[in-house]
Amino acid sequence: MTGLFEPLRLGRGATLKNRFMLAPLTNLQSHPDGRLSDEEYRWLTMRARGGFGLTMTCASHVQAVGQGFAGQLGVFGDQHLEGLARLATAIKAEGSVAMMQLHHAGMRSPAALIGATPVCPSDNAETGARALAVAEIEQLVEDFVAAAVRAERAGFDGVEIHGAHGYVVSQFLSPEINRRTDAYGGSFENRARLLFEIVAGVRRRCRSGFVLGVRLSPERFGLKLDEIREVARQLLSDGKIDLLDLSLWDVRKEPEDPAFKGRSLLSYFTDLERGSVRVGIAGKVMGGADARHCLESGADLAIIGRGAILHHDFPQRVQADPDFRAVPLPVSVGHLLAEGLGPTFVGYMKTWKGFVQDEAAG
Repeated sequence: MTGLFEPLRLGRGATLKNRFMLAPLTNLQSHPDGRLSDEEYRWLTMRARGGFGLTMTCASHVQAVGQGFAGQLGVFGDQHLEGLARLATAIKAEGSVAMMQLHHAGMRSPAALIGATPVCPSDNAETGARALAVAEIEQLVEDFVAAAVRAERAGFDGVEIHGAHGYVVSQFLSPEINRRTDAYGGSFENRARLLFEIVAGVRRRCRSGFVLGVRLSPERFGLKLDEIREVARQLLSDGKIDLLDLSLWDVRKEPEDPAFKGRSLLSYFTDLERGSVRVGIAGKVMGGADARHCLESGADLAIIGRGAILHHDFPQRVQADPDFRAVPLPVSVGHLLAEGLGPTFVGYMKTWKGFVQDEAAG
């Protein structure tokens, strides 16, 4: 079995010191204009210092109208470069590979937050989003690519395209949400066109050693497992990406679709020929045994989300104690503050049922 603390080389140059990756985690701590705050800087650099081989930023929006939540880190303008450069430098100084996740919320952008009508592949009555014109889709591709170039200028080792969780790339992939009849809708090939155009653009415009990843979720949000598996197969086979990040909700679960039950959801992806692309998986990895299960099941990386919120030094704790498991929930506000979460982030975690102790009840 490959060890959790063996180095891992990504296809185009960056080498991780271990197999632990910090998941891209919403934390609401940046300034309203998307500039990096001291609170977000502290949160992320503590994880790099805590032993993560790869430190990923939160979802960072590539257009102002693509903002999905308050306090979101931005990468849509050069005004963000100073803070991003500071962050990338600090992460790498701790011996961690620095990556930025590129994001656009699409129909999930709150109109009150962005001051405009949210956009979507097709008109969406539930959210009030309007369909993008073809010229706007072309601009969206360009803005994803420009954001990657900006992240490279800031000193990041690479970027990850957020194609999961029902945001704009996922919305294009979904046959339920995307009802277009042009080159970006209808067939699977057309619905996947946006993602593959972004991938090709980033690879064309960034240096050869710049790491490129894609995050996919194979279920929910109107997605079809067989189609997302085909997206993954093409990404793995065409050699343009270095990292496939699979958000599975639970790394041990079976698919929701009855037609695919009887084996793990993960197995539908680990049996694909991957060439030099590395595969990471996320979903309830809360201790050393869970992280080892990821590698034993065929992944190259264990991606840590909630466990990393609870313990900035999650990898170091597993290295010291292979049976380490994250502290049980709920936890105190004091615990989260000590782990580098600012007050705004703690407030956000209070909206997660059962995560933070009820101080009034205590």
